[in-house]
Amino acid sequence: MAAAAGLVAAVAAALGALLMAPGLSQPDGQGAPGPRGGAAAAERRRSGRMDQALLLVRNELPAPGLNLAARSGSCHQCLYQFLAFVPPSNESLRKPGTASVMVDTQHPLTLLLNSSVGDRDLCNYSLCFPGLRGDPCSPDCWAPSHEELGSPTTTDSINCDPAPQSWSSGSRQRLRSLDTFRGLSLVIMVFVNYGGGKYWFFKHESWNGLTVADLVFPWFVFIMGTSIALALGSMLRWGSSKWKVLRKIIWRSFVLILLGIIVVNPNYCLGPLSWDNLRIPGVLQRLGFTYLVVAALELLFTRADSGTWEGRFPALQDILPYWPQWIFILVLETIWLCLTFLLPVPDCPRGYLGPGGIGDFGKYPNCTGGAAGYIDRLLLGEKHMYQHPSSAVIYQSTMPYDPEGILGTINSIVMAFLGLQAGKITLFYKDQPKQIMSRFTIWGIVMGVISAILTKCSKEEGFIPINKNLWSISYVTTMSCFAFILLLLIYYLVDVKKWWSGAPFLYPGMNSILVYTGHQVFANYFPFKWKMQDSQSHAEHLTQNLTATTLWVIISYILYRKRIFWKI
Repeated sequence: MAAAAGLVAAVAAALGALLMAPGLSQPDGQGAPGPRGGAAAAERRRSGRMDQALLLVRNELPAPGLNLAARSGSCHQCLYQFLAFVPPSNESLRKPGTASVMVDTQHPLTLLLNSSVGDRDLCNYSLCFPGLRGDPCSPDCWAPSHEELGSPTTTDSINCDPAPQSWSSGSRQRLRSLDTFRGLSLVIMVFVNYGGGKYWFFKHESWNGLTVADLVFPWFVFIMGTSIALALGSMLRWGSSKWKVLRKIIWRSFVLILLGIIVVNPNYCLGPLSWDNLRIPGVLQRLGFTYLVVAALELLFTRADSGTWEGRFPALQDILPYWPQWIFILVLETIWLCLTFLLPVPDCPRGYLGPGGIGDFGKYPNCTGGAAGYIDRLLLGEKHMYQHPSSAVIYQSTMPYDPEGILGTINSIVMAFLGLQAGKITLFYKDQPKQIMSRFTIWGIVMGVISAILTKCSKEEGFIPINKNLWSISYVTTMSCFAFILLLLIYYLVDVKKWWSGAPFLYPGMNSILVYTGHQVFANYFPFKWKMQDSQSHAEHLTQNLTATTLWVIISYILYRKRIFWKI
């Protein structure tokens, strides 16, 4: 007991010097810091990454020494990961044993010290770093200062909308609120793809939950659905035949899928593009296929005049005329639920929704994504999937997993269909802005209630957690809730009250494919990127990323003024 108390006192003292300051030397062997240790410390700081700190632990106890392990606060039900062995003190020289290791400062961290004999747990410390997350530490969380080191990888790319031709119900005038919403999503996406200042909340969530980066893709899918309703209705009213419209739908889908495979394929980093390492799924590929299904479904059942239901069931007037489409979508969602929760996956529990790796206490390391990952590996092959999923960093999963895989495409179709519903509301209640806004509000509330039920208002404990990697149904309903409410606000400000022109987001929203493709192709060229003086500085990354994003807004404005729009 006295030994444990002595250890607690020793480690508590060491935590006072936990994060190495610029002038702090690294210990030389087991003794006090020396000149050679200081040089090594400086080198270690230079080789570190952004948002990391040097953890220094001193052990004043005699043999046998201690094992130091850690667990990230963002890693749900994870195993502790071994960090370092802390040697015992040298009693003859009266020098404590020391160990130093780099630790992540983006999320709260729990440290565990135990004896190297019998793995006897001696003490447990929780560390948090409020300077990075902006949150106050919990009462039981000790908060040291921090030193930013290195730089993380950039986040995954998001997408653009393939159906930019959106028209109001009776004229060739564009719905400015929809272009504004699209442009807002696009600007956020470009900023996130360029790095988002290297802040953690501009990266995709490791598994369950949401960050800013997780909002953009589903909003584009939603906007695409809204555009389909407005564009197809307009083309049919202007005399285009359904066969002509269908050919255009197929061509757009083909071009989007081709762009995704050839131009924006992340597996280029593995070497020259070849069938051996070609990533088949992708953002534009999913958009293209989703557009094909939803647009063809709408074309199959749409009519230039759906007034036969007018006056019947007023609360459902924007739903009942399209009951065959709703049945199709419900069947699709039933298929997703059955495959997700009933499909047997080798060596994995049925209905598993976890990240694998060290999650779930390391019980299912090769079960990343459950049925969704299994279907992709079975049908596509591991080499044709995304090789660096977001779960690999925190959960240390080793299996390839594609967030734009086959099973998740079902729910992206559902998301686009909910956007299609927003477009139908705009058409059905033409020239009735109060009705449009009230219907948007109702749909937003309904989607929010469904999300609350599915998730139990929790990140990890719900029936179906919010998960962008899986494109879970709760993720779709939550993003649809946000989309309905945000579109409502923009519609009110831009198209109803005309208090806002939509600028500057209107301009990239009207040239979304050009901005999306261009920002990917020229990402590593000046003036969108340049050599920074301090690559470990959030401020420099933020300046560079904001500058690059602003340049694309300016480019889209110039093209808007010259009436140049790139359409498929």
